[in-house]
Amino acid sequence: MSPRSSDSNQTPDIYVGLLFVSLSALITGIVFLVLELYKYQWSVAG
Repeated sequence: MSPRSSDSNQTPDIYVGLLFVSLSALITGIVFLVLELYKYQWSVAG
């Protein structure tokens, strides 16, 4: 594999896009989990 060039103005590739898609899916899943747990009187303090 050849080394990447040292240009400071590189465009992000598809893997960076997939990284943001997976990050947003994780955050969305956590939000829905917390909302579901609040239905059962769940609290952060335990």
